Amino acid sequence: MSSDLSPHVLVLFGATGDLAARKLFPGLYRLAAAGRLPDHFAVIGTGRHSPGSDEEFRAQVREGLDEFVGDLDDDVATALLDQVSFVTSSAEDGAELGEAVRDAEDRLLERGSCLLGDVRRLLYLSVPPGAVEGMVGMLEREDLVARSRLVAEKPFGTDLATARELNATVASVFPDAQVFRIDHFLGKEGVQNILALRFANGLFEPAWNRHTISSVQIDVPETLTVEGRGSFYESTGCLRDMVTTHLCQLLGFVALEDPHAYRESALRAAKAAVFSAVRPLDPGRVVFGQYDGYRDEPDVAEDSTVETFAAIEMWIDNDRWRGVPFYLRTGKALAEGRRTITVRFHDPRHRWLKPEDGGQPAPNELVIELADQPRIEIDIRAKRPGPDMALVEGVFRLDLVGDVPDADPLEAYERLLLEVMRGDRTLFISADEVERLWEICQPVLDRRPPALSYPAGSWGPQEAVDLPSDGWHLGDHVGGHAGAHPAGR
Repeated sequence: MSSDLSPHVLVLFGATGDLAARKLFPGLYRLAAAGRLPDHFAVIGTGRHSPGSDEEFRAQVREGLDEFVGDLDDDVATALLDQVSFVTSSAEDGAELGEAVRDAEDRLLERGSCLLGDVRRLLYLSVPPGAVEGMVGMLEREDLVARSRLVAEKPFGTDLATARELNATVASVFPDAQVFRIDHFLGKEGVQNILALRFANGLFEPAWNRHTISSVQIDVPETLTVEGRGSFYESTGCLRDMVTTHLCQLLGFVALEDPHAYRESALRAAKAAVFSAVRPLDPGRVVFGQYDGYRDEPDVAEDSTVETFAAIEMWIDNDRWRGVPFYLRTGKALAEGRRTITVRFHDPRHRWLKPEDGGQPAPNELVIELADQPRIEIDIRAKRPGPDMALVEGVFRLDLVGDVPDADPLEAYERLLLEVMRGDRTLFISADEVERLWEICQPVLDRRPPALSYPAGSWGPQEAVDLPSDGWHLGDHVGGHAGAHPAGR
């Protein structure tokens, strides 16, 4: 398969780090296996510390591919690794990197019948927010801005003030059209399918409002601990790592008005409108937690107050959502690893229709699973066959991979890397979005709730379990909340 993409030099900052090993190089491998990479490209890994020779770096990348991809096509892997090299760079000194990029471009020009102006540069900044300003300055000094697309990893700053400073720094060097702020949740098939579910089905959109929906839950628990990322978590915490980015972006997709088109300007405008209506967080309706044992992790302070868990109540003050609570929850060392959106509908209040046990039926729920193999489920109630008018529960289920046998799903980073090379920013985040989301969350940063302890493998502090009055869709539902379903269904 031949690609119609321009020749590319891909520069991966932080190329020896966890993100590169788990996501970026596997994403490039899958694109190569599917014939979606440019016909002519080079990959330059860079960072402060060299892993050794190019051969040693390629061996390290190959180990990561073996671990995180699995059964490799050796020809594809070898062809990809042949284009991989490493040079050292820092904010203070990027001379070797600049020379390596220009040498790679010369080689691409020799291989393909193209002009220098046809060669694109993809600059992927997998670095902490505090390092971005220095790296952007270095890229400008080394004349690496022209023909470049800059990819910035989250979090975008650490609060409203730093986000504004960061956006101003980037804008002073890179035109906005060249900047791609990445949130990999937006690359997930299940997240994009929220738009199709809502706006391509007359069954859902007319009911997607406060008159029909009683609450929305966005739940991203993780079973993993910080796993050697103690230093990162000490400087970031759960709110900055997950809520101001992934969970708020999911809220935007669930709550936005009809964008009328699937393109950058339309989708960004629709998200901006809904974020402008989101009420700033009330710290009294936010629960922070820290799992037992976090302070024993490497690089974690013995008296750390950093949160590894957050449960939040949010409100959107517009005509569609006024009065509907949105509950967001995420954290480390929890009972299950899931990515689940639960839309809970109002009780129809037909009290004469009852389940077999004579109680009241639980509210209907639409459940969107955002795993790598996305799934949608809808609770329904029906009459049990027999002489009595008694209800039984059923589930409509759509398996978005198994039910579409010729589907060709892309992993999130795979998709987003491809979109950067195409120059399509539809699934990327604007500077205005970043700043507005920090505005919404800033009250919690200014008046931080205490981080309550919780046992590893639980659903977080009891105060978080109790936050929704009618219980979480996922969890053990201590206290027997009405409408609760067992986790995993």
